[in-house]
Amino acid sequence: MNVLAIDCGTQSLRAIVFSHEGEMLAKEKVEFEPYYSLDVGWAEQNPNVFWNALCSATNKLAKDYPVIFDSIQGVTLTTQRATVVVVDERGKPLRSAFVWLDEREAKGKPKLAFWENLALSLIGKKATVHMAWRRSKANYMRIYEPEIWRKVHKYLLLSGYLTYKLTGEFVDSKASQVGYIPFDYKRKDWISNPRHYRWRLFGIDRNMLPNLVEPTKLLGYVNEQASKETGLKKGLPVIVAGADKQCETLAIGCFSPEVASISLGTTATIQITTDNYIEPLPFMPSYPSVVPGKYNPEIEVFRGYWLISWFKKEFAHHEVREAEMLGTTAEELLNQRLKNIPAGSEGLMLQPTWTAGLDKPFSKGAIIGFSDKHTRIHIYRAIIEGINYALIEGVKSIEKKTKVKVKKIGLSGGGATSDEISQITANMFGVHTYKVQTNETSALGAAIAAFIGLGVYNSVEEAVKNMVHIQKEFYPDMNEHEVYMEYYRKVYLRIWDALGDLYKELDSISRKRKKIQTLYGDKA
Repeated sequence: MNVLAIDCGTQSLRAIVFSHEGEMLAKEKVEFEPYYSLDVGWAEQNPNVFWNALCSATNKLAKDYPVIFDSIQGVTLTTQRATVVVVDERGKPLRSAFVWLDEREAKGKPKLAFWENLALSLIGKKATVHMAWRRSKANYMRIYEPEIWRKVHKYLLLSGYLTYKLTGEFVDSKASQVGYIPFDYKRKDWISNPRHYRWRLFGIDRNMLPNLVEPTKLLGYVNEQASKETGLKKGLPVIVAGADKQCETLAIGCFSPEVASISLGTTATIQITTDNYIEPLPFMPSYPSVVPGKYNPEIEVFRGYWLISWFKKEFAHHEVREAEMLGTTAEELLNQRLKNIPAGSEGLMLQPTWTAGLDKPFSKGAIIGFSDKHTRIHIYRAIIEGINYALIEGVKSIEKKTKVKVKKIGLSGGGATSDEISQITANMFGVHTYKVQTNETSALGAAIAAFIGLGVYNSVEEAVKNMVHIQKEFYPDMNEHEVYMEYYRKVYLRIWDALGDLYKELDSISRKRKKIQTLYGDKA
């Protein structure tokens, strides 16, 4: 029995057929521009781009691998998180999708009762809640696009939109609900109390939201229209998986607190799997796991390995040209040169919080410790180390809440394709680190869920045992680990305290200048 796993990321969509042993039998990849921008900080995409990419990929599979394509007995789906699509009663998009990278904000603040404001002020989270209100795309549309907002029938994440296109049903996975939405992460459902402040905070009515289904269960069946457009057989079951990060965590065999999943993707994350709901940071929920009944506490570095793309664009012109001559990639050359820079980048350190988060709503990025001995390769290594420092801080927060020490780390994401980066990560965390048989871990995790849902396996443990295979292992250099820990304890953990007030001032000045420019234009 084979299943088709569809993985829609930020820059491409992959349609991959897996066997019940975790073997990748066929793959088609369709690339697209991650977003277009009509203004600074905006990130939008035509929803048809995602659906057309899906149709293109499945039709290519049918053409290039007809026998394998004909053997598909189930379909499953995983997508990027927090990308929003609003549709009318016919399921037609009313505007471009808000891609998760979109940074626009609504003006104003939530309508909270006196006691709610007081409670939030007492715990120091009033600014965090106000930021969440501003970032809600529902609030943005209500204020700036009222004509569109009045026509909204369903407010969907990308996973829900593609599910609708496949099945004709407004349903979605409980393990895909990540974003500025009124979701009860502990109960794994929409907030039941209609008076709860989060309904006012995110500005979405319950009837606008899809029905939610547990992972490994049936979402629906490929309908006639989807069959015509995708080439998939009408009536194929569509099995519930989850968002890309949760699927990655399952695919590296992480279903206990002792094993952490690190995704070195556009957003870098660290997750574990727990039986109990915990908040790794205040107001930072655990996400529903693809493993039924469990949770994935997570710490994310929002820009993560996007910083590598930024570095390549801004500083690595030499490596780009050299790579073209040698028939390789700039990343490969840069990763080879990491070996020439010692652990700690000779005192150069990066704080990767380039985008404000819920825990630090005023945070900016910082690079400190420059001297005349530092080169662009030092900066490159400092980026990788800085992301890992942030993830180390995250795993320590998680360990504090679970009271369980992480003993092993599974790696996935684009950064994990580099053995050099994988070894640096093992050294920094000081634990045994590994990669599995494919870098397409989001799709593999979705396929695992599908095989459970189709009855091939009776449990997650059984499925993982048969489908997840460790390919390469990295053991830490504990001498380097001690070097990193000294930098981490004595410098990295103190950066926020040293620069936090300055970040707030920068944010205040920037907002003021933007407001003046909006009012008076370039004359300001």
